[in-house]
Amino acid sequence: MSDPNTPAGDPMDPFVAWVRQATPYVHAHRGRTFVIAFGGEALASVGLPTLVHDIALLHGLGIRLVLVHGARPQIEERLARRGAAIRYVNDLRITDDEALACVKEAVGVVRVEIEALLSQGLANSPMAGVRIPVASGNFVTARPLGVIDGIDHRHTGAVRRIDRRSLKQRLDDGAVALMPPLGYSPTGEVFNLSTADLAASAAVALDADKLIFLTETPGLLDPEGQPLSSLLTQEVAGLIESRPDLPQEVGVCLKAAALACRGGVRRAHLIPRRIDGALLREIFTRDGIGTLVSRTPFEDLRPAQVEDIAGIQELLRPMEEAGILVPRPRERLETEIDRFFVLERDGTAIACAALYPYPADAMGELACVAVHPDYRRKHRGEKLLRHIETLARNQGFKRLFVLTTQTAHWFRERGFEPGRLTDLPMEKRALYNSRRNSQVYIKPL
Repeated sequence: MSDPNTPAGDPMDPFVAWVRQATPYVHAHRGRTFVIAFGGEALASVGLPTLVHDIALLHGLGIRLVLVHGARPQIEERLARRGAAIRYVNDLRITDDEALACVKEAVGVVRVEIEALLSQGLANSPMAGVRIPVASGNFVTARPLGVIDGIDHRHTGAVRRIDRRSLKQRLDDGAVALMPPLGYSPTGEVFNLSTADLAASAAVALDADKLIFLTETPGLLDPEGQPLSSLLTQEVAGLIESRPDLPQEVGVCLKAAALACRGGVRRAHLIPRRIDGALLREIFTRDGIGTLVSRTPFEDLRPAQVEDIAGIQELLRPMEEAGILVPRPRERLETEIDRFFVLERDGTAIACAALYPYPADAMGELACVAVHPDYRRKHRGEKLLRHIETLARNQGFKRLFVLTTQTAHWFRERGFEPGRLTDLPMEKRALYNSRRNSQVYIKPL
Protein backbone atom coordinates (compact mmCIF):
# COMPACT_ATOMS: atom_id res chain seq x y z
CA MET A 1 0.00 0.00 0.00
CA SER A 2 1.38 3.45 -0.87
CA ASP A 3 1.87 6.15 1.71
CA PRO A 4 -1.21 8.44 1.60
CA ASN A 5 1.02 11.37 2.58
CA THR A 6 3.21 10.94 -0.50
CA PRO A 7 1.66 12.39 -3.68
CA ALA A 8 1.47 9.87 -6.49
CA GLY A 9 4.23 10.29 -9.05
CA ASP A 10 6.59 12.15 -6.72
CA PRO A 11 10.21 11.19 -7.36
CA MET A 12 11.99 9.29 -4.64
CA ASP A 13 13.96 11.36 -2.17
CA PRO A 14 17.59 11.24 -3.44
CA PHE A 15 18.81 10.60 0.09
CA VAL A 16 16.48 7.63 0.51
CA ALA A 17 17.49 6.29 -2.90
CA TRP A 18 21.18 6.59 -2.03
CA VAL A 19 20.78 4.84 1.32
CA ARG A 20 18.92 1.98 -0.32
CA GLN A 21 21.58 1.64 -2.99
CA ALA A 22 24.34 1.73 -0.36
CA THR A 23 22.76 -0.84 1.97
CA PRO A 24 24.10 -3.95 0.16
CA TYR A 25 27.60 -2.49 0.36
CA VAL A 26 27.22 -1.70 4.06
CA HIS A 27 26.46 -5.37 4.70
CA ALA A 28 29.13 -6.61 2.30
CA HIS A 29 31.92 -4.48 3.81
CA ARG A 30 31.22 -5.08 7.49
CA GLY A 31 34.14 -6.96 9.04
CA ARG A 32 36.32 -6.49 5.93
CA THR A 33 39.82 -5.05 5.97
CA PHE A 34 40.62 -1.93 3.96
CA VAL A 35 44.06 -0.34 3.62
CA ILE A 36 43.75 3.37 2.82
CA ALA A 37 46.82 5.30 1.68
CA PHE A 38 47.12 9.07 1.31
CA GLY A 39 49.93 11.55 0.96
CA GLY A 40 51.09 14.29 3.25
CA GLU A 41 49.24 16.77 1.02
CA ALA A 42 45.97 15.51 2.52
CA LEU A 43 47.22 16.35 5.99
CA ALA A 44 47.90 19.95 4.97
CA SER A 45 44.51 20.34 3.29
CA VAL A 46 41.52 22.24 4.66
CA GLY A 47 39.48 19.14 3.75
CA LEU A 48 41.36 16.90 6.18
CA PRO A 49 38.70 17.01 8.93
CA THR A 50 36.04 15.94 6.43
CA LEU A 51 38.23 13.05 5.24
CA VAL A 52 38.76 11.95 8.85
CA HIS A 53 35.01 12.11 9.46
CA ASP A 54 34.47 9.81 6.47
CA ILE A 55 37.12 7.44 7.81
CA ALA A 56 35.37 7.47 11.18
CA LEU A 57 32.12 6.59 9.43
CA LEU A 58 33.75 3.56 7.80
CA HIS A 59 35.05 2.45 11.19
CA GLY A 60 31.59 2.91 12.69
CA LEU A 61 30.12 0.66 9.99
CA GLY A 62 32.40 -2.17 11.07
CA ILE A 63 35.17 -1.86 8.48
CA ARG A 64 38.65 -2.73 9.74
CA LEU A 65 40.95 0.11 8.73
CA VAL A 66 44.67 0.48 8.20
CA LEU A 67 45.76 4.03 7.37
CA VAL A 68 49.09 4.46 5.57
CA HIS A 69 50.12 8.09 5.33
CA GLY A 70 52.89 9.95 3.59
CA ALA A 71 54.66 13.12 4.69
CA ARG A 72 56.49 14.44 1.63
CA PRO A 73 55.48 18.14 1.86
CA GLN A 74 56.09 18.18 5.61
CA ILE A 75 59.56 16.67 5.10
CA GLU A 76 60.43 19.07 2.29
CA GLU A 77 59.33 22.03 4.39
CA ARG A 78 61.72 21.01 7.14
CA LEU A 79 64.56 20.41 4.69
CA ALA A 80 63.99 23.83 3.14
CA ARG A 81 64.12 25.47 6.56
CA ARG A 82 67.52 23.88 7.11
CA GLY A 83 68.73 24.83 3.64
CA ALA A 84 69.33 21.14 2.92
CA ALA A 85 69.28 19.63 -0.57
CA ILE A 86 66.18 17.71 -1.72
CA ARG A 87 67.20 14.82 -3.99
CA TYR A 88 64.93 12.33 -5.78
CA VAL A 89 65.82 9.51 -8.16
CA ASN A 90 62.94 7.63 -9.83
CA ASP A 91 60.53 9.26 -7.36
CA LEU A 92 62.52 7.92 -4.40
CA ARG A 93 64.10 10.32 -1.95
CA ILE A 94 67.82 9.99 -1.30
CA THR A 95 67.58 10.00 2.49
CA ASP A 96 70.85 11.17 4.01
CA ASP A 97 71.33 11.78 7.74
CA GLU A 98 69.85 15.26 7.64
CA ALA A 99 66.87 14.14 5.57
CA LEU A 100 66.24 11.22 7.94
CA ALA A 101 66.06 13.62 10.88
CA CYS A 102 63.45 15.64 9.00
CA VAL A 103 61.54 12.46 8.12
CA LYS A 104 61.36 11.40 11.78
CA GLU A 105 60.24 14.84 12.90
CA ALA A 106 57.60 15.23 10.18
CA VAL A 107 56.19 11.73 10.65
CA GLY A 108 55.88 12.30 14.39
CA VAL A 109 53.94 15.53 13.91
CA VAL A 110 51.67 13.99 11.26
CA ARG A 111 50.91 11.03 13.49
CA VAL A 112 49.86 13.30 16.35
CA GLU A 113 47.61 15.34 14.03
CA ILE A 114 45.82 12.24 12.73
CA GLU A 115 45.37 10.81 16.22
CA ALA A 116 43.97 14.15 17.43
CA LEU A 117 41.41 14.28 14.63
CA LEU A 118 40.34 10.70 15.25
CA SER A 119 39.99 11.48 18.95
CA GLN A 120 37.80 14.56 18.79
CA GLY A 121 34.24 14.08 19.98
CA LEU A 122 32.80 17.58 19.99
CA ALA A 123 29.05 17.98 20.18
CA ASN A 124 27.34 19.10 16.96
CA SER A 125 30.12 17.57 14.87
CA PRO A 126 30.26 14.35 12.82
CA MET A 127 32.55 12.91 15.51
CA ALA A 128 30.14 13.58 18.38
CA GLY A 129 30.20 10.71 20.86
CA VAL A 130 32.76 8.80 18.83
CA ARG A 131 35.88 7.27 20.32
CA ILE A 132 38.22 5.58 17.90
CA PRO A 133 41.30 3.87 19.34
CA VAL A 134 44.37 4.37 17.16
CA ALA A 135 47.26 1.91 17.15
CA SER A 136 50.70 2.51 15.72
CA GLY A 137 54.00 0.72 16.22
CA ASN A 138 56.93 -1.11 14.73
CA PHE A 139 54.85 -3.24 12.37
CA VAL A 140 57.33 -2.93 9.51
CA THR A 141 60.71 -4.59 9.18
CA ALA A 142 62.68 -2.86 6.43
CA ARG A 143 65.96 -3.19 4.57
CA PRO A 144 68.08 -0.57 2.81
CA LEU A 145 67.60 -0.10 -0.90
CA GLY A 146 71.37 0.16 -1.13
CA VAL A 147 73.19 1.25 -4.26
CA ILE A 148 71.12 1.32 -7.48
CA ASP A 149 72.70 2.43 -10.76
CA GLY A 150 75.65 3.73 -8.80
CA ILE A 151 73.55 5.84 -6.43
CA ASP A 152 73.54 5.08 -2.71
CA HIS A 153 70.03 5.67 -1.38
CA ARG A 154 71.36 5.79 2.20
CA HIS A 155 68.40 5.61 4.62
CA THR A 156 65.79 5.00 1.95
CA GLY A 157 64.50 1.48 2.37
CA ALA A 158 62.07 -1.17 1.17
CA VAL A 159 59.61 -3.33 3.07
CA ARG A 160 61.09 -6.63 4.15
CA ARG A 161 58.26 -7.95 6.31
CA ILE A 162 54.96 -6.84 7.86
CA ASP A 163 54.18 -8.03 11.38
CA ARG A 164 50.84 -9.43 10.32
CA ARG A 165 50.04 -10.99 13.67
CA SER A 166 50.49 -7.78 15.69
CA LEU A 167 48.71 -5.67 13.11
CA LYS A 168 45.77 -8.07 12.92
CA GLN A 169 45.52 -8.13 16.71
CA ARG A 170 45.11 -4.35 16.80
CA LEU A 171 42.34 -4.59 14.22
CA ASP A 172 40.67 -7.40 16.17
CA ASP A 173 40.68 -5.09 19.19
CA GLY A 174 38.68 -2.51 17.24
CA ALA A 175 41.50 -0.04 16.64
CA VAL A 176 42.35 1.86 13.49
CA ALA A 177 45.95 0.98 12.63
CA LEU A 178 48.16 3.90 11.63
CA MET A 179 51.27 3.15 9.57
CA PRO A 180 53.76 5.94 8.86
CA PRO A 181 56.25 5.56 5.97
CA LEU A 182 58.96 4.21 8.25
CA GLY A 183 60.49 0.79 8.69
CA TYR A 184 63.00 -0.64 11.14
CA SER A 185 65.82 -3.11 10.76
CA PRO A 186 66.79 -5.82 13.26
CA THR A 187 69.92 -3.74 13.94
CA GLY A 188 67.84 -0.74 15.03
CA GLU A 189 68.19 1.37 11.90
CA VAL A 190 65.29 3.51 10.62
CA PHE A 191 64.39 3.66 6.91
CA ASN A 192 62.26 6.03 4.90
CA LEU A 193 59.75 4.04 2.81
CA SER A 194 57.54 4.61 -0.20
CA THR A 195 53.95 5.11 0.96
CA ALA A 196 52.55 3.24 -2.05
CA ASP A 197 54.86 0.24 -1.58
CA LEU A 198 54.16 0.14 2.15
CA ALA A 199 50.40 0.23 1.57
CA ALA A 200 50.59 -2.58 -1.00
CA SER A 201 52.77 -4.71 1.31
CA ALA A 202 50.39 -4.19 4.24
CA ALA A 203 47.36 -5.06 2.10
CA VAL A 204 48.97 -8.28 0.86
CA ALA A 205 50.15 -9.28 4.35
CA LEU A 206 46.67 -8.77 5.80
CA ASP A 207 44.91 -10.36 2.83
CA ALA A 208 42.93 -7.12 2.69
CA ASP A 209 39.72 -6.85 0.74
CA LYS A 210 40.57 -3.41 -0.60
CA LEU A 211 43.61 -1.23 -1.10
CA ILE A 212 42.61 2.40 -1.61
CA PHE A 213 44.88 5.21 -2.81
CA LEU A 214 43.62 8.77 -2.32
CA THR A 215 45.49 10.64 -5.05
CA GLU A 216 46.18 14.35 -5.43
CA THR A 217 45.57 14.30 -9.17
CA PRO A 218 42.23 14.19 -11.04
CA GLY A 219 40.89 10.79 -11.98
CA LEU A 220 42.18 8.71 -14.89
CA LEU A 221 40.47 9.24 -18.25
CA ASP A 222 40.10 6.85 -21.17
CA PRO A 223 41.00 7.82 -24.79
CA GLU A 224 37.48 9.25 -25.23
CA GLY A 225 37.98 11.59 -22.30
CA GLN A 226 35.63 9.66 -20.04
CA PRO A 227 36.56 8.47 -16.53
CA LEU A 228 38.45 5.18 -16.68
CA SER A 229 36.40 3.16 -14.23
CA SER A 230 38.32 -0.12 -14.24
CA LEU A 231 41.60 -1.77 -15.23
CA LEU A 232 42.83 -5.34 -15.13
CA THR A 233 46.22 -5.92 -13.55
CA GLN A 234 47.64 -7.10 -16.88
CA GLU A 235 46.60 -3.80 -18.48
CA VAL A 236 48.43 -1.54 -16.01
CA ALA A 237 51.93 -1.79 -17.49
CA GLY A 238 50.65 -1.09 -21.00
CA LEU A 239 48.67 1.93 -19.83
CA ILE A 240 51.67 3.44 -18.05
CA GLU A 241 53.91 2.85 -21.07
CA SER A 242 51.38 4.37 -23.49
CA ARG A 243 50.72 7.45 -21.36
CA PRO A 244 53.93 9.48 -20.97
CA ASP A 245 51.79 12.35 -19.67
CA LEU A 246 50.57 10.26 -16.74
CA PRO A 247 51.32 11.99 -13.41
CA GLN A 248 54.12 10.22 -11.59
CA GLU A 249 51.98 9.75 -8.49
CA VAL A 250 49.34 7.92 -10.52
CA GLY A 251 51.91 5.65 -12.15
CA VAL A 252 53.41 4.74 -8.76
CA CYS A 253 49.98 3.99 -7.30
CA LEU A 254 48.93 1.93 -10.33
CA LYS A 255 52.06 -0.22 -10.09
CA ALA A 256 51.48 -0.76 -6.36
CA ALA A 257 47.81 -1.56 -6.98
CA ALA A 258 48.66 -4.18 -9.61
CA LEU A 259 51.33 -5.67 -7.35
CA ALA A 260 48.84 -5.93 -4.46
CA CYS A 261 46.17 -7.56 -6.64
CA ARG A 262 48.67 -10.12 -7.92
CA GLY A 263 49.52 -10.77 -4.27
CA GLY A 264 45.95 -11.67 -3.41
CA VAL A 265 44.19 -8.37 -2.70
CA ARG A 266 40.80 -8.58 -4.39
CA ARG A 267 40.49 -4.96 -5.47
CA ALA A 268 42.52 -1.77 -5.47
CA HIS A 269 41.15 1.73 -6.07
CA LEU A 270 42.61 5.06 -7.14
CA ILE A 271 40.36 7.91 -5.97
CA PRO A 272 40.84 11.66 -6.46
CA ARG A 273 41.02 12.93 -2.88
CA ARG A 274 39.97 16.48 -3.65
CA ILE A 275 36.41 15.45 -4.54
CA ASP A 276 34.29 15.81 -1.42
CA GLY A 277 33.05 12.41 -0.23
CA ALA A 278 35.10 10.54 -2.84
CA LEU A 279 35.91 7.75 -0.39
CA LEU A 280 32.23 7.13 0.41
CA ARG A 281 31.18 7.37 -3.22
CA GLU A 282 33.75 4.79 -4.25
CA ILE A 283 32.90 2.31 -1.51
CA PHE A 284 29.11 2.58 -1.31
CA THR A 285 28.03 2.96 -4.96
CA ARG A 286 28.18 0.45 -7.76
CA ASP A 287 29.98 2.73 -10.22
CA GLY A 288 32.24 4.52 -7.76
CA ILE A 289 34.14 7.66 -8.63
CA GLY A 290 37.69 6.44 -9.24
CA THR A 291 39.55 3.70 -11.08
CA LEU A 292 39.27 0.10 -9.93
CA VAL A 293 42.20 -2.30 -10.47
CA SER A 294 41.49 -6.02 -10.21
CA ARG A 295 42.64 -9.40 -11.49
CA THR A 296 39.20 -10.28 -12.85
CA PRO A 297 36.84 -8.01 -14.80
CA PHE A 298 34.63 -5.69 -12.76
CA GLU A 299 32.12 -5.97 -15.60
CA ASP A 300 31.77 -9.40 -17.13
CA LEU A 301 29.67 -10.88 -19.93
CA ARG A 302 28.76 -14.48 -19.13
CA PRO A 303 26.05 -17.16 -19.53
CA ALA A 304 23.13 -16.60 -17.18
CA GLN A 305 22.45 -18.86 -14.22
CA VAL A 306 19.30 -19.60 -12.24
CA GLU A 307 20.52 -17.12 -9.60
CA ASP A 308 20.30 -14.37 -12.25
CA ILE A 309 16.57 -14.76 -12.87
CA ALA A 310 15.50 -12.07 -10.41
CA GLY A 311 17.98 -9.64 -11.97
CA ILE A 312 16.81 -10.50 -15.50
CA GLN A 313 13.21 -9.94 -14.46
CA GLU A 314 14.12 -6.48 -13.14
CA LEU A 315 15.76 -5.64 -16.47
CA LEU A 316 12.83 -6.92 -18.56
CA ARG A 317 9.96 -5.57 -16.42
CA PRO A 318 10.02 -1.92 -17.66
CA MET A 319 10.07 -3.10 -21.28
CA GLU A 320 7.30 -5.61 -20.61
CA GLU A 321 5.17 -2.93 -18.96
CA ALA A 322 5.74 -0.64 -21.94
CA GLY A 323 4.63 -3.41 -24.31
CA ILE A 324 8.06 -3.65 -25.94
CA LEU A 325 8.58 -7.25 -24.80
CA VAL A 326 6.20 -10.12 -24.20
CA PRO A 327 6.02 -10.86 -20.43
CA ARG A 328 8.00 -13.90 -19.40
CA PRO A 329 6.99 -15.52 -16.09
CA ARG A 330 9.67 -16.87 -13.82
CA GLU A 331 8.74 -20.47 -14.68
CA ARG A 332 9.50 -19.83 -18.33
CA LEU A 333 12.78 -18.08 -17.52
CA GLU A 334 13.83 -21.07 -15.41
CA THR A 335 13.35 -23.45 -18.36
CA GLU A 336 15.05 -21.08 -20.83
CA ILE A 337 17.84 -19.71 -18.66
CA ASP A 338 20.50 -21.47 -20.75
CA ARG A 339 19.46 -19.22 -23.67
CA PHE A 340 20.31 -16.04 -21.75
CA PHE A 341 23.50 -14.07 -21.26
CA VAL A 342 24.02 -11.30 -18.73
CA LEU A 343 26.42 -8.40 -18.43
CA GLU A 344 27.29 -8.35 -14.75
CA ARG A 345 28.75 -5.34 -12.94
CA ASP A 346 29.92 -5.82 -9.37
CA GLY A 347 27.59 -8.77 -8.84
CA THR A 348 24.53 -7.12 -10.43
CA ALA A 349 23.04 -7.87 -13.86
CA ILE A 350 22.94 -4.59 -15.78
CA ALA A 351 22.09 -5.99 -19.22
CA CYS A 352 20.85 -9.21 -20.79
CA ALA A 353 20.04 -10.85 -24.11
CA ALA A 354 18.97 -14.29 -25.30
CA LEU A 355 19.69 -16.48 -28.33
CA TYR A 356 17.04 -19.02 -29.39
CA PRO A 357 18.32 -21.54 -31.96
CA TYR A 358 16.50 -22.83 -35.05
CA PRO A 359 19.18 -25.15 -36.46
CA ALA A 360 16.99 -26.69 -39.13
CA ASP A 361 16.74 -23.27 -40.78
CA ALA A 362 20.30 -22.19 -39.88
CA MET A 363 18.78 -19.22 -38.06
CA GLY A 364 18.91 -17.81 -34.55
CA GLU A 365 16.55 -15.44 -32.77
CA LEU A 366 17.89 -12.50 -30.81
CA ALA A 367 15.49 -11.76 -27.95
CA CYS A 368 15.14 -9.94 -24.64
CA VAL A 369 17.82 -7.32 -25.29
CA ALA A 370 17.64 -5.07 -22.23
CA VAL A 371 20.09 -2.63 -20.66
CA HIS A 372 19.53 -0.92 -17.31
CA PRO A 373 18.77 2.81 -17.87
CA ASP A 374 21.80 3.85 -15.82
CA TYR A 375 24.15 1.91 -18.13
CA ARG A 376 22.96 2.77 -21.62
CA ARG A 377 26.35 4.17 -22.43
CA LYS A 378 29.66 2.81 -23.62
CA HIS A 379 27.96 0.52 -26.17
CA ARG A 380 26.80 -2.23 -23.82
CA GLY A 381 23.94 -3.15 -26.14
CA GLU A 382 26.42 -3.51 -29.00
CA LYS A 383 28.62 -5.68 -26.81
CA LEU A 384 25.74 -8.06 -26.18
CA LEU A 385 24.81 -8.07 -29.87
CA ARG A 386 28.37 -8.89 -30.96
CA HIS A 387 28.47 -11.73 -28.43
CA ILE A 388 25.19 -13.19 -29.67
CA GLU A 389 26.32 -12.88 -33.31
CA THR A 390 29.56 -14.71 -32.53
CA LEU A 391 27.68 -17.51 -30.79
CA ALA A 392 25.24 -17.78 -33.71
CA ARG A 393 28.09 -18.04 -36.23
CA ASN A 394 29.84 -20.66 -34.10
CA GLN A 395 26.64 -22.72 -34.13
CA GLY A 396 26.53 -22.58 -37.93
CA PHE A 397 23.67 -20.11 -38.27
CA LYS A 398 23.56 -18.00 -41.42
CA ARG A 399 21.06 -15.40 -40.26
CA LEU A 400 19.93 -13.75 -37.06
CA PHE A 401 16.38 -12.42 -36.72
CA VAL A 402 14.53 -10.28 -34.21
CA LEU A 403 10.86 -9.40 -33.66
CA THR A 404 10.25 -5.87 -32.44
CA THR A 405 7.41 -3.39 -32.02
CA GLN A 406 9.16 -0.20 -30.85
CA THR A 407 12.92 -0.52 -31.28
CA ALA A 408 13.28 -1.12 -35.01
CA HIS A 409 15.62 1.83 -35.51
CA TRP A 410 18.19 0.39 -33.07
CA PHE A 411 18.38 -2.86 -35.02
CA ARG A 412 18.34 -1.11 -38.42
CA GLU A 413 21.37 0.94 -37.35
CA ARG A 414 23.19 -2.31 -36.58
CA GLY A 415 22.73 -4.10 -39.86
CA PHE A 416 19.27 -5.67 -39.57
CA GLU A 417 17.02 -5.39 -42.62
CA PRO A 418 13.20 -5.63 -42.79
CA GLY A 419 11.94 -9.17 -43.38
CA ARG A 420 8.65 -10.96 -43.83
CA LEU A 421 6.79 -13.37 -41.62
CA THR A 422 7.39 -16.05 -44.24
CA ASP A 423 11.15 -15.58 -43.76
CA LEU A 424 10.93 -16.95 -40.22
CA PRO A 425 11.36 -20.62 -39.31
CA MET A 426 8.07 -22.54 -39.46
CA GLU A 427 8.26 -23.22 -35.72
CA LYS A 428 8.49 -19.48 -34.97
CA ARG A 429 5.71 -18.60 -37.42
CA ALA A 430 3.37 -20.94 -35.56
CA LEU A 431 3.98 -18.93 -32.36
CA TYR A 432 3.66 -15.48 -33.98
CA ASN A 433 1.16 -13.22 -32.18
CA SER A 434 -0.67 -11.28 -34.88
CA ARG A 435 -2.24 -8.99 -32.28
CA ARG A 436 1.19 -7.60 -31.40
CA ASN A 437 1.99 -7.15 -35.10
CA SER A 438 5.74 -7.34 -34.39
CA GLN A 439 8.02 -6.32 -37.23
CA VAL A 440 10.55 -8.82 -38.54
CA TYR A 441 14.20 -7.82 -38.99
CA ILE A 442 16.94 -10.11 -40.25
CA LYS A 443 20.72 -9.78 -40.33
CA PRO A 444 22.94 -12.03 -42.49
CA LEU A 445 25.88 -13.52 -40.59
